[in-house]
Amino acid sequence: MDYRVNKRTRFWLLTIGTLLAVGVTLSLGRWQLSRAAEKEAMLASIGERGRQLELAGATLLGSMVADDLMHRRITARGRWLADRTVFLDNRVMNAQTGFYVVTPLQIEGSRVAVLVQRGWVPRNFADRTLLPKIDSPAGVVEVSGRVAPPPSRLLEMGRSEAGVIRQNLDLTRFSAEIQMPMAPVSILQTGDAGDGLLRDWPPVNMGVEKNYGYAFQWFGLGALLAILYVWFQIVRRFIARKKA
Repeated sequence: MDYRVNKRTRFWLLTIGTLLAVGVTLSLGRWQLSRAAEKEAMLASIGERGRQLELAGATLLGSMVADDLMHRRITARGRWLADRTVFLDNRVMNAQTGFYVVTPLQIEGSRVAVLVQRGWVPRNFADRTLLPKIDSPAGVVEVSGRVAPPPSRLLEMGRSEAGVIRQNLDLTRFSAEIQMPMAPVSILQTGDAGDGLLRDWPPVNMGVEKNYGYAFQWFGLGALLAILYVWFQIVRRFIARKKA
């Protein structure tokens, strides 16, 4: 009698545990799908901003730039601060490692500069300090691109934000360095400016495919738990009783 009670208790404990585990995995799978839907909506919004009217550089003169201006097309007029050009190291484009070339552009008629991500150049692996000459015309120039966040930060050991070659660039520190206020965003330059820089910028990637992958894994795990439960707690019991 006690043995049958124990078997019955174990059966219900396994049943409740399996239901809870399957419920958790299904909830996590649905959460990953909702995250994917949110990111797809954001990507659609970014695509819509790219089709809106082009902004003027004066839009960036305020101390705060609205989030809805991000990824909008823009044309800014100003002067290159060529002597403040920085080469950001270990940046990849088309599966090759090199430098992102960034130069502040002083917006015409103001004392405000905006950091322009001008493009990519390959590095000289024989001599890392040998840098290409970047054509930065004097006088007023027009730079076309889209509003973007500042260059992404890479992992680095200690602080090395100095010199022409750097790993990362902090806008606040760089503003103090050049002694000029800077817009809180950057311009990702597009098009062929005849300066030899590669501008095959990767599209905005929010990792939607990862969310779908995680959702598939959670749903798969839930299905596996359900199958194992049915096999061990129902099918095998049925077969054992039939043989008996």
